[in-house]
Amino acid sequence: MKTAVIIKVSGRVQGVGFRFYTQRKAIENNVFGFVQNKPDGSVYIEAEGEATDVQTFVDWCRKGPQWASVRDIQVSETLPLNRIDFVIR
Repeated sequence: MKTAVIIKVSGRVQGVGFRFYTQRKAIENNVFGFVQNKPDGSVYIEAEGEATDVQTFVDWCRKGPQWASVRDIQVSETLPLNRIDFVIR
């Protein structure tokens, strides 16, 4: 079953390759959407795909790449938009 989530990741998540590794992990997990830095220092992600793939991706976002220090993650469900790729904005 297809699902979609909005993820806000806070902590030391900018300037550490978080967006690059997020895109890589999304592609590995057949997750579609985008990732972008926000002015408040957080990272914003919209992700969709099969429920199990999205959950695996969300679990990875809780930790992020080795250089990141994730302090908080907020996940909320949204409607899928049938995206066909995962991009860095």
